Amino acid sequence: MTIQLSKSPAGLDGIAAAETVLSHVDGQQGELIIAGARVADLAAASGFEGVTARLWSAATRRSVSEADVRARLGLARQHAFARLPELLAATAGLSIIDGFRAAVAALRPEAGLDDEATIVGACPVIAGALVQRARGAQPIPPGPDLSQAADTLRMVRGDTPADGEVAALDTYLVTVSDHGMNASTFAARVVASTQADLFASITAGYCALTGPLHGGAPEPVLEMLNAIGTRENIKPWVDAALLRGERLMGFGHRIYRVRDPRADVLKAAIERLAGSGADLPFASEVEAYIRQALRRKNPERVLDTNVEFFTAILLDALKIPRQAFTPIFAVARAAGWTAHAREQQRTGRLIRPSSAYIGPKP
Repeated sequence: MTIQLSKSPAGLDGIAAAETVLSHVDGQQGELIIAGARVADLAAASGFEGVTARLWSAATRRSVSEADVRARLGLARQHAFARLPELLAATAGLSIIDGFRAAVAALRPEAGLDDEATIVGACPVIAGALVQRARGAQPIPPGPDLSQAADTLRMVRGDTPADGEVAALDTYLVTVSDHGMNASTFAARVVASTQADLFASITAGYCALTGPLHGGAPEPVLEMLNAIGTRENIKPWVDAALLRGERLMGFGHRIYRVRDPRADVLKAAIERLAGSGADLPFASEVEAYIRQALRRKNPERVLDTNVEFFTAILLDALKIPRQAFTPIFAVARAAGWTAHAREQQRTGRLIRPSSAYIGPKP
């Protein structure tokens, strides 16, 4: 018996699952556009509240101002902190990454707030509370008048961050706020297409984010840099790893065939972060040699630096615990998830792909 396989590519590569006005990834040119603006331009001119306003305005077709977003997120952080005992009850015995998932799943609508703000405002409160609990400390109340970046650092670290540190995290939040139809965004849109609420959609998005092939690589980047250790060890360590067929973390991307544009935005943010303790010259030497070694090994396949390489260095320089890297990613990407979920709900169309059956027939 001959089984006819579908001609659709595995992994849905190249298949457009939705029409969107929210973001576009050009893998050939190395360009990311978020709601009509290049990511580097947004990072230079806007904070997280500004890019969130762009995304929500585009998704709902209603004008949302940056000032309005800032006020709504400040109020949402207060609401989330008031509900922390209930939210944290679902996280007993769980790690920071898994506890974040359980707490997000426990969110529900809040009076006087739209669900988008409730979710995006709750994310840093939950992340901060879980980090403080892991240290044996009490959660730190949010500052509703602060920016999302400033309050996130306060609640996670337990101190008042410097202006340069706030600016660096703000750049990160803007840079990773949305990124086309990635795995977590697709998961959120699939759930939203059933007309499930935003809380279910964003929980699904976060679950996809925790996988090592999507958002889970920044921590291994630091482990790799620690293992290399010295400049003299860069070449022998990298060559040996490639000879063993190991994957070098922070390099290669499913979409980009050139350098990830977000990598340079974050590298510049680290350069501006004076006195951070980040050894950027060493990391840059590692990056340069790995790019060279990958080109030698696979001249036909471009494996360039991706966003996770400099994400790891930036978040580590900001003294954010490695176990909190994925929740901090979610603090940013929640803006995009909520926008995509609203956009998908508005279409009224259920996402229901087909599959190619390759099993036996009766």
